[in-house]
Amino acid sequence: MKKKYAILFLATFMLQQGFSQQMVLKKGKILEGLTVQDSIPDTFSLYLPTNFATEKKWPLLLIFDLEGKEKQALSMFIQAAEQEGYVLVAPRVLDSVSLSNSMVKTGKVINKVVSILPINKGRVYTAGASSSARFANLVPIFLKNVKGVISIGSSIANTELLNVKRPFHFIGITNKNDFNFTEILAAKKVLDRFRFPNQLLLHQEQTEWPDIGLLKKSMQLFTLAAMAKGFVAKDTSYIEKAFNEDVIKVNRLKNSQKLLLAERYMSEMMSVYGTHKNLDSLRQIQKSIRKDQRFRAMRRIENAAFFKESLLKEDYQYYIEEDVITHNFNNLGWWNYQKSEIDKFISGSNIYEKEMGNRLLGYVNALAEDNIDIVKSEALIDEDALALLYMLKTILEPQNFGFYLDTISLSAKNEDFGTALFYLEEALKNGFKDTDALYELEGTALFRITPKFNALVEKYLKGARYEIIEE
Repeated sequence: MKKKYAILFLATFMLQQGFSQQMVLKKGKILEGLTVQDSIPDTFSLYLPTNFATEKKWPLLLIFDLEGKEKQALSMFIQAAEQEGYVLVAPRVLDSVSLSNSMVKTGKVINKVVSILPINKGRVYTAGASSSARFANLVPIFLKNVKGVISIGSSIANTELLNVKRPFHFIGITNKNDFNFTEILAAKKVLDRFRFPNQLLLHQEQTEWPDIGLLKKSMQLFTLAAMAKGFVAKDTSYIEKAFNEDVIKVNRLKNSQKLLLAERYMSEMMSVYGTHKNLDSLRQIQKSIRKDQRFRAMRRIENAAFFKESLLKEDYQYYIEEDVITHNFNNLGWWNYQKSEIDKFISGSNIYEKEMGNRLLGYVNALAEDNIDIVKSEALIDEDALALLYMLKTILEPQNFGFYLDTISLSAKNEDFGTALFYLEEALKNGFKDTDALYELEGTALFRITPKFNALVEKYLKGARYEIIEE
């Protein structure tokens, strides 16, 4: 069946330019490359729900992707926006642009959308995942007309910037295996102290993007908060439906013996529904869970894992800084041991230590990558520090062959062929098979014509390009 789109014609007049511009916007379709101003190249993508109408005010969700994939990021929210009734906008903001310029661009996009569409100015929110979430977290701090943020896999970028006189609604979405989980828990304590409305939603899969249900729930939480504040009319049937959905989720968690998650979710429900209905029955259920011996045992084990994790993270941060400064290649053996210990946590039977192990692995990987970025950003690159970090990454991610190639390239460039050979064989042992990439690797022209290089390639890949006979 041929899909039909209703078309909405909107005209804005640029009097100072002496001409009229007409925009043709389609409902139910992502529109890319919409300009903020004709004289400025800034653009944004837009999605209007299929039931969009100009007779009512709509909430606006701005979605960010700093890698230039704003259309893909926006598309993740479409199904939830259709169900919850949100207009979606994805400004083109890139990581290469300064923070101040990015904020100015974001403000201009908001003003543009508000000027051409019936947007509820008290219901403008942001969203993003990973590094883009960190930017999305900053927007309500710098732009006062933004009232909330959906932060996927990232905590508050800088809690010191929070202003108690300008609170915003923070919704964090993460997985307990993500190293950002403990950071978000810490940020929630700060937000609670500053009386910022906030909730933490957990998804089970170890993926960057949560399932559609949690994105829908995030928008639903914004709507419930807007009803509580009077930004939109209170809809009792909407509130009851949302509450019953959450009760079903709590019962499901209880029945599967996930008591910590059930108790934590009920705490979030208290903050959401407290202004809408009597929650005495929910409080009684939460109280009974807290008295349960199984719950108390689970909480002790999880808290022990949190404590152990905090100590290990302090060690990792200290030693990586010391190793980079002192070029301590001898400490790679210690890092190899730490990786084996993390692997034991991950493969163990203790679910809380398993989650801790995954968080620790994510944390130390992020530390190494941050340090790589710092070293590479310096005017004079410290190649020894960079080589050490590349070698560390081969320990942490033995199947990520890019770091083996980086190590080989840097070592061969400095004519350290022994190190280059070692990491070449390690890559080949771990399954690297791209012969073309090896022979095109930057800085390895002399290394590639050595007999030992070609002997290794011939041994593992049967495709050496040079046959050099040693006399």
